[in-house]
Amino acid sequence: MPRAQHDYDDIPGTFVFDAERSRQGYGINMFCMSLMKDENRKAFKANEAEYLKKFPLTPEQATAILNREYNRLLELGGNIYFTAKLGATDGHSFRHLAATMTGASQDDYAKMMLGGGRSVEGNRSKSGRDKPAPKSAKPKSAKPKAVKPKAVKSKSRAKSRSKARSKRG
Repeated sequence: MPRAQHDYDDIPGTFVFDAERSRQGYGINMFCMSLMKDENRKAFKANEAEYLKKFPLTPEQATAILNREYNRLLELGGNIYFTAKLGATDGHSFRHLAATMTGASQDDYAKMMLGGGRSVEGNRSKSGRDKPAPKSAKPKSAKPKAVKPKAVKSKSRAKSRSKARSKRG
């Protein structure tokens, strides 16, 4: 059964892990979680296709696992934290996986993230990918609002009031 369309499905390069995707990816995520145990990692690496038969996977899901198509795994219901276990089983870091998923080198990916992440200009939605951001959507300069501090009672002052009340009876 195809997924229902949601407003957030229009975010480019993003597969929101919602309840529907969670149900869809149950088999992927159970498989990935099984890789937490050393004996399961060894069994998987010994015969990947055979090991996958233990899990309720669609042919598309099994193919995405075997081909290490991480973005496709997310689209088919995989949770990024679970699918990372597959990458770790292959000896890859999360940085390697993220770079692979974005089409960048590891160094370029790290520089992008340390520089504040990917620019949102022209990348706000699939339907508006090549359109400039509306003027109202541009971030305003962050001016801190003046916050009036609340009066804080000191502990010693609070204690002396408490003692005075107890003496009054």
